Amino acid sequence: MKKILLLLAFTFLIFSSCKKDEPTEPEVIVPDVVLNNEINEFIWEGMNYWYYWQADQPTLADNRKTNRNEFYKYLNGFSDPEDLFESLVFQPNVVDDFSWYIPDVDAQLDGFRGISKSYGIGLPGRLIRVGDSNDVVIFISFVVPDSPAAVAGLKRGDIISRVDGVAMNIDNATIINKIFSQENISLGLANVTNGVLSPIAGDFNLTAQTITSNPINHFSVIEEGGKKIGYLVMNSFTATFNGELNDVFDFFSAQNVDELILDLRYNGGGSVLTSALLASMIKGNVPANTSAFARLQYNSKRDADEGFTYPFLNENYLYNKTTSAFAGNEALTRLQNIARLYVITGTRTASASEMMINGLRPYMPVKIVGEKTVGKNEGSITVVDSPGDYSNLSARNPNHTVGMQPIVFQVYNSANQSDYTLGFNPDIEVIENQFYADIKEFGDTNEALLRTVLNDMLGTSTGKSPLIFDTQVQTIDKTIKFPKFSLDMYLMDNEININF
Repeated sequence: MKKILLLLAFTFLIFSSCKKDEPTEPEVIVPDVVLNNEINEFIWEGMNYWYYWQADQPTLADNRKTNRNEFYKYLNGFSDPEDLFESLVFQPNVVDDFSWYIPDVDAQLDGFRGISKSYGIGLPGRLIRVGDSNDVVIFISFVVPDSPAAVAGLKRGDIISRVDGVAMNIDNATIINKIFSQENISLGLANVTNGVLSPIAGDFNLTAQTITSNPINHFSVIEEGGKKIGYLVMNSFTATFNGELNDVFDFFSAQNVDELILDLRYNGGGSVLTSALLASMIKGNVPANTSAFARLQYNSKRDADEGFTYPFLNENYLYNKTTSAFAGNEALTRLQNIARLYVITGTRTASASEMMINGLRPYMPVKIVGEKTVGKNEGSITVVDSPGDYSNLSARNPNHTVGMQPIVFQVYNSANQSDYTLGFNPDIEVIENQFYADIKEFGDTNEALLRTVLNDMLGTSTGKSPLIFDTQVQTIDKTIKFPKFSLDMYLMDNEININF
């Protein structure tokens, strides 16, 4: 046995000696991969931190950056940060069709404040084919006061048929998108009678200007059928106009209104806080600061810290119109005797508008007149390249202007309902575009949708429909490219950690 052990030991020594004499391969040190673009890392990190569907998107898995070299190789595969962002969106146009990339954060924030370079023209959601012809038109839904369009004399109900001298038809109708993309434009109008288009001579030449758009388009009190009816047309939920919104309800309160019509047909949403404030103004007999208006649910990583329930409020929150800086509080005017709410909707009614409908439904009857809404029960924040949680606008990386507006939360009401991804169906359907030959001003009690509401509210009828229906009218399937933030529900940076 000892001989065997000695033999094995000797053999091992010989083998070891031979191995030591053999030349060894030099150790190969792989150099660290250099990141080509710091914006790409911000895009991935910000989406990984905030994105509502982070857990469902494999490319955003937390272990993706465990190996830095492999992670940077992955990021370097995208020469354009926007392409990286688009690749991280979860099932675009199926699950998420509302997150977007921001090339210029400051311009985007101005948009949220109602500040933009534009002509001041509002458009409905659809183009219309005239009769059996190839002619296509679209009517002006509203004009911003003192805007280039208003100064030129354009008004609600005017029918646009020409853009830069070119008549719109079923093949080129998307030239209407020039309204949102170029700084100078000419628009030609037409009349439409019995399905026949008659061009009006002369064009309106417009130059875009930076304007601030007040989202409160119209408000008035209608006295009819022994009732005092408050009527409010609101084109967006813009937090920098919370004070003006409170003034409207001061007026309604002083007039002792006992019914309310909220016209959101062109309202694509906006500030979550403004939606909560408006709900509090409408349903004033709900106890403040204890009753839930809406709950915001975030992804599994953020919900414990960020998840929040908005109560009905007694205080109004005011913000600077140029900077969005918090400007103080004031008492909120809350109507005490509104037992039901009528809401006028359209194909562009979305997000914070739908949030308000959903949030009020557990507390009062909400009757919808108009068209089916968009169906957007999620909201976003502006994600920027800043330390910490990527939401500090004042500490942004000065090397670039890029940001993101990803979906980060879903909204539920006090009954835990959030089932309107297909939109809210109207209780009474009225398609405004089918009556473009007689579009009346807001507040005119013969305006098609308002008259429909009043007839239903008062249980009355003139014996003749106020709606002029032309069976020749049909919409066409051409996309109008509205600004990206025109359908959104968002928290401003100073709303994210607000304490009520």
